[in-house]
Amino acid sequence: MARTGLLGAVRVARWADASLGPGRDGATADGKATLSAATAELAAAELGLSAAQVRAEWDTARLAGLVEVHGDTARPSWRLRAWDRDDSAVLRGWVALFDAWSLACPEPEDHEPAAVAEVVSAMPQVLSFLQLSAGPVPVEQLLDLLQQRVTELRTARCEVSYAPGSAEPLGQAAPAPAPEPVPAAPGTRLDPLLDWAVEALAAVGALTHGDGHATLTPLGSWAVWVKLEQICVAAQSPAGNIEHAAEDMLRGCAQLRPNAARAEYRAWLAARPVGSAVGELIHAARGEDALLRGLAFEALRVVGAPAEPDVRAVLDEPALRPYALLWLAEHDGVDPEDAHEVLTREEATWLWVDTAAAVADHGETDVLVRHLEAAVQPTVPMLLDEVRAVGHPRTVQVLVALAAAHPDPALAKAVRRAAFQVHTGG
Repeated sequence: MARTGLLGAVRVARWADASLGPGRDGATADGKATLSAATAELAAAELGLSAAQVRAEWDTARLAGLVEVHGDTARPSWRLRAWDRDDSAVLRGWVALFDAWSLACPEPEDHEPAAVAEVVSAMPQVLSFLQLSAGPVPVEQLLDLLQQRVTELRTARCEVSYAPGSAEPLGQAAPAPAPEPVPAAPGTRLDPLLDWAVEALAAVGALTHGDGHATLTPLGSWAVWVKLEQICVAAQSPAGNIEHAAEDMLRGCAQLRPNAARAEYRAWLAARPVGSAVGELIHAARGEDALLRGLAFEALRVVGAPAEPDVRAVLDEPALRPYALLWLAEHDGVDPEDAHEVLTREEATWLWVDTAAAVADHGETDVLVRHLEAAVQPTVPMLLDEVRAVGHPRTVQVLVALAAAHPDPALAKAVRRAAFQVHTGG
């Protein structure tokens, strides 16, 4: 159903991908993602549509995240690339369109912006009622519910007003007057706004309406259920890190068992737009704390396919490349136990040092000693030679910590010598 509803948008997005690349005419006329007249006419002629239909499908493609517009150029998103092989990309695209329902149709004229915003804020409760009803609901009943919810929103924004001249002399406190609800905008009627909301939700395929009734489509019912589930997941943040920035959230997950940490990642992600969440995690991975780097990519594994473009974008960053290669290999279906085979010897050595740095900073000494077994080199001398050559910024600290922790005096001496050589440039 989602594929069918977005079929026209996909056609236009793919046309733009083929026709608006580098060296060709730009996608937009004003830097605001509006198709130029010439571009719309060209697409209409090639696709057998009217220019108005092209513009409508283009807007749908943008709202569904099928294309990304940057100034006067457009590029396909990961959803468009994965459209034919990944059902989750299709569903995520439709959910993005569903979330943007208020932009799908022009809002009624001559209505206060505050009233429009109140209706948009109140519609999730109306949609939840439709979902629970599991059938046609009279629009009049929805209007009553909308009016109740808008009244609650206005009451919650109560303000304390003070009459002019009521100030008490210095040192005397005036009694606080009772708060008064913010009044509705003059002349505001909610029935035209409800009609607009119903039309817009119908335009994105979330409901149908007619004969004075509205009914959620199966796709709309599923989307509302998903939103309710996300709210429940976010409310059940086991370690209470849902409100924290990515770095603090990852630090809070450092001592959790893997299953508990993944539950925390899911709760944190459910409370944020996926794009900004992925950006925060990548930013945390770029920091100096190697432990956060590893945990950030564990959280990105929970994100899944939407994180792929951002993960690919960091392949040129030496500090993140090994993590990104492993993430991409697992994303492509490689068994996690075999994913390390995608790394070169140098990349595997760099990752060994980075992981050792995380253990040295946050782990126990016996864990650091056991970490020797994870090296790809068959002997300690070979490991030390390649560790010296890989150029990791934490090499000296890792070797010093390993020498202090290892129970074998001869091996510890060799590791200390290697640390000294790295330190002095030998």
